[in-house]
Amino acid sequence: MNIFKRKNNFRLWRVKFKKLTEEWLLYKKHKIKESTYLNYTYIINTYLETKFKKKRLSYFLSCDINEYVDYLEKKLSDKTIRDILLVLKSILKFAEKKYSANFNLDLIAMPTARKNELQVFTEKEIKKLEAECLKSNNIRSLGIIIAIYTGMRIGEICALKWENIDFSKGFITVNQTLQRVYVEKNKTKVIITPPKTKNSERKIPIPSVLYNELKIKSTEYSKQAYVLTGNEEKYVEPRTLQYLYKKIIESAKIKYRNFHCLRHTFATRCIRVGMDIKSLSELLGHADVNITLNRYVHSSYDSTKKYMEKL
Repeated sequence: MNIFKRKNNFRLWRVKFKKLTEEWLLYKKHKIKESTYLNYTYIINTYLETKFKKKRLSYFLSCDINEYVDYLEKKLSDKTIRDILLVLKSILKFAEKKYSANFNLDLIAMPTARKNELQVFTEKEIKKLEAECLKSNNIRSLGIIIAIYTGMRIGEICALKWENIDFSKGFITVNQTLQRVYVEKNKTKVIITPPKTKNSERKIPIPSVLYNELKIKSTEYSKQAYVLTGNEEKYVEPRTLQYLYKKIIESAKIKYRNFHCLRHTFATRCIRVGMDIKSLSELLGHADVNITLNRYVHSSYDSTKKYMEKL
């Protein structure tokens, strides 16, 4: 073994995983959004440090990470496991560069994301849900109608202000999202930031039904006010809107589906009326048109069958 390799292995033996995570977070801090940074910190504190906190980097030269994956699969969802492993692999890749090591990261088995069938509301259910929202005197119910007609994410709706709605040109500008994130293991806070990707910042044309409802409400509030509160300082956070949504679903006597299903329903309705995938992808704020294709292409099966019958 040459001197350089012996010296490097000695460094691997000395450096603890906790110290490495601190270095990695410092390296990442100014490259990513605050919400992403806090999410990484939460994953490290909650999952990785409980397993590897006292381990030294030399441990990863011979350990089998897939045993850890097997352990996680007994407790967590595939998505959560993937998030944990992506952070772990990124940390170890950082260590590989810094310490000229090789942890054989390609051998880590990532769980395959299961493709579940999307749940969507029927047209009849959407009409009932919309009617129940309009019947409500709660301004927050406007958030549900916005989701129905724009496909906006719940955090984007909660961050929406009246100044983001251009009635003269007829579109909504999406440039903020509101979310509650973990600061520490048992401590959270609300942050308002630009959306996750550049594609998520977008302009959405307002359908006439929604336009009329928004126009009536807009005269009551200042442009700087949040749409769901009518107040410049107070906002509604996602879990509060979800709670109201659940109550309205019950009042309308509709089978419960989570709030995000309104976004799926919007996308499905767009496809059914003939919208092309590229335009839909832009409306949804997807980073790649393939995300839209993979998620919603099945919704056009009926029209595909109709065309096939013409052959």
